[in-house]
Amino acid sequence: MGKKTRVVKCGNVFVGGDNPVSVQSMTTTDPKQVDATVKQINELEDAGCDIVRVAVPSIDSAYHLNIIKNRTNIPIVADIHFDYRIALEAINQGVDGLRLNPGNIGHENRVREVVKAAKLKDIPIRIGVNAGSLEKHLLDKYGHPTAEAMVESALNHVEILEKLDFYDTVISLKSSDAIMTVKAYEMISEKVGYPLHLGITEAGTVWAGTIKSAIGIGALLIKGIGDTIRVSLTGNPVEEVRVGRQILKSLGIIQNEITIISCPTCGRCQIDLIQLANKIEERIGGLKKPIKLAIMGCAVNGPGEAREADIGIAGGVGSVLLFKKGEIIKKIKEEDAIEVLLQEIEKM
Repeated sequence: MGKKTRVVKCGNVFVGGDNPVSVQSMTTTDPKQVDATVKQINELEDAGCDIVRVAVPSIDSAYHLNIIKNRTNIPIVADIHFDYRIALEAINQGVDGLRLNPGNIGHENRVREVVKAAKLKDIPIRIGVNAGSLEKHLLDKYGHPTAEAMVESALNHVEILEKLDFYDTVISLKSSDAIMTVKAYEMISEKVGYPLHLGITEAGTVWAGTIKSAIGIGALLIKGIGDTIRVSLTGNPVEEVRVGRQILKSLGIIQNEITIISCPTCGRCQIDLIQLANKIEERIGGLKKPIKLAIMGCAVNGPGEAREADIGIAGGVGSVLLFKKGEIIKKIKEEDAIEVLLQEIEKM
């Protein structure tokens, strides 16, 4: 497992150390669209998002952050580039964190002003390095984006903050190349003790991006690297949260939610397992129970898998067998399977 990182507080969420790996996403709205931004943040929270990032492109946008903050519950991180005045106003508006690169917001005096304000409000700063926006001198040095260039960029930004006696820092090193991303995080993990925000940037559509993100983020989490994650998808941000939480569930990092085991179906399956599994997954989405649920199509692997699960069903001909802790409870008509299963889960 990876080494224990420094603990950073973002609103009511603690990142690093022994704290749970948190799931983040980002709104697609300008904060000036207050109602739309609030609606999206609340939808993300309902999906299980722990921290939300909001792009703040202008001072005018920043002026609306306090209203949004007062109408939502989860911590808000302001994403800011180049203009230190936007960062100062975001802090003044009560955001819970900043995402900015100190080397990109101007003269040292401006950086000092932002850092001083962040320290006064106990606000962490995430240094976010992207392979697609590396500094020119690093591209000249390495020839093209590399893991080494990303790490050097991050360390340069870290040095600026440390010289100003600021240590509530989170680091991310994102590329659209999963292999480069994994290498960069492995390297930075050996060099610093700051918490790491994992992600594959511009991962792609919901389908392709889910696969790429699961490979990259999963490879790092298995090694004990990573304290908070954001899955970047071209789609509804709610899907980012669902995928992120599923990655954590698949690795056993989230254990207080229902985990579904379901078979891929084959010619032996005599029930509409695909529709059944999808409907059950939709219905149990909000349940917080540490239960392993098996949804199996036939009697070949079904009873065995259901025996290992806390509760499960195995298909027959137009009916299913309900298992609980390895014992057959009863036979149910296929059309009644979902309701009966949900009733049994509620009892557990």
